[in-house]
Amino acid sequence: MADSTHSRTFWSNLALGVGCALLGAAGGWYWQAGRAPGGAGRAAIEQVVHDYLIANPEVLQSASAELDRKAALSQLDPIRAEVERAAPGVVLGNPAGRITLVEFTDYACTYCRRSNADVDALIAANPDLKVVVRELPILSPQSADAARMAIAAGEQGRYAAFHKAMFAAGQPDPQSIAAAAAAAGLDLTRARQIAGAPATEQELAGNLDLARKLGFSGTPSWVVGDTLLTGAVGAERLAAAIADARS
Repeated sequence: MADSTHSRTFWSNLALGVGCALLGAAGGWYWQAGRAPGGAGRAAIEQVVHDYLIANPEVLQSASAELDRKAALSQLDPIRAEVERAAPGVVLGNPAGRITLVEFTDYACTYCRRSNADVDALIAANPDLKVVVRELPILSPQSADAARMAIAAGEQGRYAAFHKAMFAAGQPDPQSIAAAAAAAGLDLTRARQIAGAPATEQELAGNLDLARKLGFSGTPSWVVGDTLLTGAVGAERLAAAIADARS
């Protein structure tokens, strides 16, 4: 998969480079033509550029994607360390992993639930993968309650168990949250204290702020290496991004 990804990247970059070179040359010719009496060659140059772009629309797509990537990186780089910092215990996979995948998630999000199997598969296939989960409860007050309990579960070292049980329980409500907490084996008295603590609210507010800075408006959203993704993009796309980050 990594070889396929690098091949696609190579050809995309090659097409983009050829296109930019042609456009740059065309720009020079265009300027020269504009200086000529009557701009005699301008129409011909415009037609060359037009025909090339019509025949190779992927050049514009590649250029647009590259612009989007650079814009995203300009947002990510100053806050990368903060984005990749896990709340205490709120991590899946290898806590000391060399590669970090960040997931912004909401327990009321159907697409987040569907992505659980993808994350499990990625963890199984990548022993060096650390998955930092950033709770982003934007869909309902109940998902905020579930997120607070998840952070409390992390404080007790039971995050993975709660995370799995909470998604398995369906939509969050007082009953499903309590059932997930019990299934995870939480000390409920301690968990309720942590869930209601100011630090927990600060963590959730910080996650929302990070999401806004990265341009994320929905869940699930992902950060791995220099790649930012939104939606249930699937294990294959995430695996390709992990391979890119590793290389």
